[in-house]
Amino acid sequence: MISSNSLQLLPALLSVLLLSVITQQVPCTFAAPPLLNPRDRASLLEFKSGLQDPFQSLSSWDDTSTWTGLTISNLTGRLTSLNLTSLNLSGQIHPSLCHLPFLETLILSRNAFHGSLPLCFNLLHNLKTFDVSYNVFSGSFPHALSMSNRLTELDLSHNMFTHEIPFWIGNFSLNLEKLNLGFNSFTRDIPISLYFSTSLKYLDLSHNYLSGNVGDFRASFVTINLEHNLFSGTLPCFFSSFQSLSVLNLANNSIVGGIPSCISACHQLTHLNLSLNQLQYGISPRLVFSDKLVVLDLSFNKLAGYLPRNVVQTPDKSGLLLVDLSHNQFTGDIPTSVTELRSLLALFLSHNLLTGEIPERIGNLTYLQVIDLSHNMLTGSIPLNIVGCFQLLALKLNNNNLSGEIQPELDALDSLRILSLSNNQISGEIPLTLAGCKSLEVVDLSCNKLSGSLSDAITKWSNLKFLSLSHNKFYGALPIWLFTFEAIRTIDLSSNNFSGKIPDGYNFNVSLNFNRGDVGRGRDYKQLSFSSFTDLDLQVSVIIGGRSELSFKYEILTIIGIDISNNLLHGEIPAGLFGLQGLEYLNLSDNYLEGRIPVIVGKMWSLKVLDLSHNSFSGQIPENISGLGNLTVLNLSYNRLSGVIPTRQGYWRFPGAFAGNPGLCLESSVNDGCKGQEGLPKLRGNTFSDENESSSFISVWVFCVSALVSFYVGVVALCCSARTRNYIMQTKCNRNSF
Repeated sequence: MISSNSLQLLPALLSVLLLSVITQQVPCTFAAPPLLNPRDRASLLEFKSGLQDPFQSLSSWDDTSTWTGLTISNLTGRLTSLNLTSLNLSGQIHPSLCHLPFLETLILSRNAFHGSLPLCFNLLHNLKTFDVSYNVFSGSFPHALSMSNRLTELDLSHNMFTHEIPFWIGNFSLNLEKLNLGFNSFTRDIPISLYFSTSLKYLDLSHNYLSGNVGDFRASFVTINLEHNLFSGTLPCFFSSFQSLSVLNLANNSIVGGIPSCISACHQLTHLNLSLNQLQYGISPRLVFSDKLVVLDLSFNKLAGYLPRNVVQTPDKSGLLLVDLSHNQFTGDIPTSVTELRSLLALFLSHNLLTGEIPERIGNLTYLQVIDLSHNMLTGSIPLNIVGCFQLLALKLNNNNLSGEIQPELDALDSLRILSLSNNQISGEIPLTLAGCKSLEVVDLSCNKLSGSLSDAITKWSNLKFLSLSHNKFYGALPIWLFTFEAIRTIDLSSNNFSGKIPDGYNFNVSLNFNRGDVGRGRDYKQLSFSSFTDLDLQVSVIIGGRSELSFKYEILTIIGIDISNNLLHGEIPAGLFGLQGLEYLNLSDNYLEGRIPVIVGKMWSLKVLDLSHNSFSGQIPENISGLGNLTVLNLSYNRLSGVIPTRQGYWRFPGAFAGNPGLCLESSVNDGCKGQEGLPKLRGNTFSDENESSSFISVWVFCVSALVSFYVGVVALCCSARTRNYIMQTKCNRNSF
C-alpha cells in the first residue's frame, strides 16, 4: 500500500524523470566542442606552418577551441574530416597529414597547392573521400593511394598530373563509386581494370590525352564523361548501363563509324553528347530515345542523310530542351515533327545542306529561346507564325536563300537579342514596328536586297552592339542618331547608296567602346581582306542547368569599327570621328569625301586599320599617323594628297598606301630633296591627274575595237544564215546570166 507521503513525492519524481529524458534527446546548446587529440593537433599545426595563407583563413587554428574546416569525433577526439575548400591556400602538402590515422574525408580543392602528394598517404587506411581538385599538383598519379582500399570518392581533376593512369585504378577499392581525373595530362589507354570494375557509378576522364578504343564497361554507370581526348574506334553499346546511364559525353574525340541504335536502349539517358567526332552515315530510324532525354548534341560530325523524323518516343510529352545537329551533312527538309517538341529551348541545325521552307508551325515551340538555321539552302519567307516563339533570344537565319520581306509582326519578339538575316534575298524596307524589339543587341541584315532610308525604329535598340546593313540598296542621308548607341562596337553601312555628309555633333562621344582608348585583342589583320573586318564573328553557347534552365551567352569577336565605304558621301570628315580613341577599324573608302585629314587622327591609339582610299582628300599627310603603334593596315591611295613623305616616319610599313596621289613624293637624303613618285609602290587604279586622259584614250580605243568586232560578227552571222546564203548565191547567178 502506497503511503500518502509517497504520493506527495510522485510529481517531483516524474519531473526529474522527464527532465532526464529531455536532456538525453536534446543536445545542450552551450556544450563545449570536443577537444582535438594532441597528436592530431600537432600534425595540423605542422601542416599549417608550411602553407601560405594570405587571407588568414586558418587563423582560428591558433585557438584550441575552434578549428576551421575540421570535424572531430565526440567519442575519441580524433580528426575524421579536413575540408579546406576555397581558402586561397598555397604551398606543398606536408607529410604530417599522414599522421592522421582516423581521417575519413580529406578535401583540399580550389586552392593553389602544388608539387606532388606525399608517399606516406598510404598510411591513411580509413580514407573514404579524397578531393584535391582545382590545384596545381603535378607529377605521376599518386601511387600511395593504392592502399586506400576504403575509398568511395577520388577526385584529382583540374591539376597537372601526367603519364598514364595506373593499372590498379579499377580494383584497388571495391567501394569506389566516383572517379574524376578530368582536366589533367594523362596519356595512353584506359586501364583494363576500369572496364572490369563493378562498383563505379561516376567516371570522368575528360580533357586529357587518353587514346585507344573505348570499350564496354561492366559497371552500371550513371555518368560517363570521356570528352576532349584522343579516343578512336567505334561506339560501344554500354549494355551494362542500360538501366542506369544518365549522362554520356564522348565529345571532341576521333570516334568513327555510325551511331549504333542500341544506345537508345539506355532508358535513363538525359544527356547525350557525341559532338566533334568523325561520326558518319545516316541516323537509323530505330535511334529513338526515351522521353527523359534533355540534351542531344551530335554537332560537328559527318552525319548525312535526312534529319531524323523522331528522336524521342512521344515528342509532345518529352522533356527535350536542346537539339544540336549543326555542322553535319544532313539533306532534305526540316521535318514538321520538330515542331512537336513543345519543351524545346534551343534548336541548332546550321551548316548543313537542308532545303525546303522553314516549317510553318515553328511558332508552336513557345519555349524556344534560340533558333539557328543558318548556312543551309532554305527557301521561302520567314514564317509569320514564328512570332509564337515569343521568348526568343537569338534568331539566326543567315546564309540561306530566303526571300520576301521582314514582317512588321516580328515586333512581338520583344526579348530578341540577336537577329541575323544576312546573305539572303530579303527585300523591302525595315518596318517601323521593329522598334518594339527593344532588346536587340546584334543585328545583321547585310547582303540582301533591302532598300529605303534608315528607319527610326533603329533608335529604339538602345542596347545595340553590332549593326550591319552593308551590301543592300539603302539610300538617303545618314541620320544624326547613327552614333548615339552607348554599347555599339561595330557599324557597317558599306556598299549602299547613302549620300550627303557624315553627320557631325556630340554623338561621337556617346559610345563607350568607340571612346575607351585602350588596346584591343591581338589579331593579324594583314591576313584579312577589307571586306571581312566587320563580318559578324559570333559565338553562341547554350548550357542546360540542373533545373532545366537555359544559360544563354554570346561573344562578339568582330573588330571595333565603323565602315561606311562604297557609298555616295561627300564633304569633309567631322573632326569628332577622328577623336574616337577606341576605334580599331575605320573605312571611309570609295566615296566623294574631301578636305584635309585632321591631325587628331594621330591620337587614335587603338586604330589597327585605316582606309581613306579613293576619295578626294587633299593637303599633307599628318606626320603623327606613323606614330600609331597598333596600325597594321593603312590605305590613303588615290586621293589628291600632296607634300613630302618622310622616310624616317616608318611609312615603309604600309606598301602601296600612297599610290595614286601625284602630288606626293618620297623624301630624299640628298640636299633634303624629293625623289618624286619613283619610290612609291604602285597599286592598280588611276590617279586623279591622269584619270581623264586615260579615260578618253580608253574610250576611243574601246570604240574602235567594238566597231571592228561588231562588223565582223555581223558578217559571220549573215554568212551562217541559210536564207542569207541563198540570197547571195541567187544574186551571183543572176549576174552571171547577163
